[in-house]
Amino acid sequence: MARSLKKGPFVDQKLLKKISKFKSGLINEIKTYSRDSMIIPEMVGLTIYVHQGKTFVPVKIREEMIGHRLGEFAPTRKFIKHGGKMQRELEKKAQAQQ
Repeated sequence: MARSLKKGPFVDQKLLKKISKFKSGLINEIKTYSRDSMIIPEMVGLTIYVHQGKTFVPVKIREEMIGHRLGEFAPTRKFIKHGGKMQRELEKKAQAQQ
């Protein structure tokens, strides 16, 4: 369910303080656990390190990202690959052709 327009986008207050400190030069990187914070125009051009459960993933904020959440750009699950025996056979054939 979307947030009410009268309330405006949710951005963690700590994250806003870190952004203002970064722009004034007091800190040199922004790390956050707030994956549910909305990307706002003040963040464009910054690299924010978003926690993904184990490590922090660098997310370079672009103009197209405005209105999305920070967590959308830091996946929490690692995809290995599909398939088992059949997939290994296909990969062997592909390597043999090269």
